[in-house]
Formats: sequence, C-alpha cells, structure tokens
Amino acid sequence: MTTHADRLLLERPVIEAAVHRIVADQPVTDLHTHCYTPRFGASPTPGGLLLWGIDELVTYHYLVAEVYRVVPATELPYEKFWAMSKIQQADHIWKHLFVENTPISEACRGVLTTLKLLGLDPNEKTLEPYRRWFSQQNPSDYIDRVMQIANVDSITMTNPVFDDAERAIWERDPKVGDDPRFTAVLRIDPLVRDWPGAAAKLRSWGFDAREDFSGKTVEEVRRFLRRWLDYMKAIYVAMSLPPEFKFPDPNNVGGERFIRECLLPVCAERGLPWAMMIGSKLRVNPPLGDAGDMVAKADVQAVVNLCREFPRNKFLVTMLARENQHELCVAARKFGNMLVFGCWWFLNNPVLIEEMTRMRLELLGTTIVPQHSDARVLDQLIYKWDHSRKIIAKVLTDKYADTVAAGFRLTEAHVRRDVAKLLRENFRAFLAR
Repeated sequence: MTTHADRLLLERPVIEAAVHRIVADQPVTDLHTHCYTPRFGASPTPGGLLLWGIDELVTYHYLVAEVYRVVPATELPYEKFWAMSKIQQADHIWKHLFVENTPISEACRGVLTTLKLLGLDPNEKTLEPYRRWFSQQNPSDYIDRVMQIANVDSITMTNPVFDDAERAIWERDPKVGDDPRFTAVLRIDPLVRDWPGAAAKLRSWGFDAREDFSGKTVEEVRRFLRRWLDYMKAIYVAMSLPPEFKFPDPNNVGGERFIRECLLPVCAERGLPWAMMIGSKLRVNPPLGDAGDMVAKADVQAVVNLCREFPRNKFLVTMLARENQHELCVAARKFGNMLVFGCWWFLNNPVLIEEMTRMRLELLGTTIVPQHSDARVLDQLIYKWDHSRKIIAKVLTDKYADTVAAGFRLTEAHVRRDVAKLLRENFRAFLAR
C-alpha cells in the first residue's frame, strides 16, 4: 500500500503544491538573530534589549536610511532626527515611506507582511491603531505568538560580551538566558578587530592579557573564553568581520595570534563552531548611525586557509557581498568543516536570496542552511521567514522539476527530508558533529 509520504511527485503542478506546503509546515531553527529573552528587558522600557512592536519595526535602521532618500538631510538634519522621540521618528517614517510613497521596498513590504499576518490592516494612515494593539500584548506571550506565526522552534541570540550594557545584565542575572525558546551565542568581534583595545579591556576585567602575548596571556584569554561560554551556555562563537579580514594577517599579528592560540583551540576542545560573518564596512556615513554601514567584497581565501589549517574546527560562514558568493560556494565544496549559511543583511532581498539559493543548491546540494533571519526586532521573524520560505520553495520546485525530468522518481518523503535538513537539521547536526 502506498503511503502519503511515498506519493510520487512527477508533474510540476503537483511538485509545486507539495513543496510549498512542506516548506510552510517545516519548523525553522533560526541560527542567527539579535532578539533577546524578556529578562533582558523589553522596549519601550529604556535599555531593554528585546525590541518589538510597531515603533521598533518602523524605525529599524533600514527604514531610517530609506527615509533619508525621500527627506534628505538638507531638510531634516541627522542630529534633529536623532533628537526626536522614538514615536516621532516612527511617525515621520510612516508618513513619508508608507503614506506619501508606495511602500514597495523589501524593508517596507516586510512591515506590511508582519502587520497582515498579525491580523492587522496594513493600510492605516497613522500608527495609532497599531500602537493601541501592541500596548495590549505581553512581551513573553507575544514571543510565543510570533514564533507560532513564523513557525520558528528556536531563536538563536547574539550576545556581545564587549557591550557593557549587555554584559552588565548577564553579571546581574545569571539566569537571563535561561529561556527554552532561546539559545545564546558568544560574540567577541573586538578580539580580532582591535586586539590591543580588547586586551586592555580583559585586563580591566581581571584577565592578565597583554598586547604582546607575553606572560600568561594565552592561558588567561582561554580562561576568559571558557568562562563566558559556560556562563552563557553558548552554542557557538560569532564575529562580524570587515572585508579586509585576512588569515594569516601580518598587519594584525595580535588578532591572528588570538585566533591561532586562543579561539580555535578552545572551540576545538568544546566542539563549538566559529561563525564568521564577513564583509561589513562600518560607518561610511557616521551621522546615520547603524543605518550608515555598507558592504564590500572580502577575501574568501582567508576562510579557505582557516578550514585547511584547522581541520578539527568547524566554521559557520556567511559573506555580505554578492561578488563573494560563487567563490564561497566552491570553497565549501572542498571543506566538510565549513557550513555556508544565510543571506545576510543587504543580501536579504528576494532577487538575491533566489540567486544565492539556486547557486548553493546546484553546487552544494542540500548541505547548506539557506537562510537565517538576522532579526533585530522580534516581529521581523514573521516577514523574514514568510518571504524566505516562498523563495526557497520556488527554487526547490525548479530543482525538483529538473531532477524529475532527468528520470528521478521524486516522492513527498524526499521533499520532507530535504526541507527538514535545510531549515533545521543541517545546523543542529553541525553543532553536534
């Protein structure tokens, strides 16, 4: 007797319907976000790290940059915008991007999708109806609601220990990360980007780290890493790295020694991946704040050198420039200790997600993680996964149709297995490997 799972998918309309249904039904483990548990504090409370609600959605830095395309700094100086309250900023953006202009960009469409899937009308002329609705939500219960709509089973935080405000929260409340819906990640960019400054910071925290690596520096830095990995129960170590990142790097001896002698030995002993997000060029327009960052082509050879020289280590890798994607895919074919993931930041646009997903499937099969949300505002989980699932399903439909045309007898079981790998199991298996 043929089961539902064994049902053959041989005609394109049948393939398409099954793939879209299975992709929509598959829970996602979101491997990289900037969302937090409620114990970190929630907006609009000052200092709260869990950002959620309409004003946070509309003032996201993508939309800040976009509104300055409509209302230039000659009309609204940057300093005047930043002096506004969050509500005033949101009203300004809503008026100019959603009411007086058609919200056609991906960042604008994301807000509309989020409101629609929450059951709200995205056509309001002011934000007041949304503010009333969000004011009635409890942050912790709202997390459950967002995860249910987005069909996300686990949210991976990003926890920068060199951020004084966040570190203080961890030190004040050791259980701040103890929420079964979330996992923590130890982020330590300064240890590579600015080794001298990071070493001075470690000394101020009681770790005898010296700029020239003399004395007990290696032992002390390893102690620092182990302490915070244990404290956070971190599932990997993360860094955002500039396009100039190289390995080896004679111009950054301290950063290179940290990688060789401290980071990778500790990651190897713990079996933890190092996640490298490479290609962000910070503050090309400083008055825009977070909205002033840019993208530049990076050096894939640095990743190749790391994977080759440290075969016992695991590397999660995503790169920001479109120009890096083909070379990165080819590099991943050569190293089983590299897992390529996501369409990061400026790549999180449908045309690029589709192109990159096709390329990765054609070069790497199902041994990838096609997407992560990178959500900084909790509500963004809704639209980022809704939009991405549809693109992933579209690409998979084409790839399966090609495979069937080559004579393969595709079943629903094949599709379910593949989709589970892509959206959940590949990442979990890489952590456990």
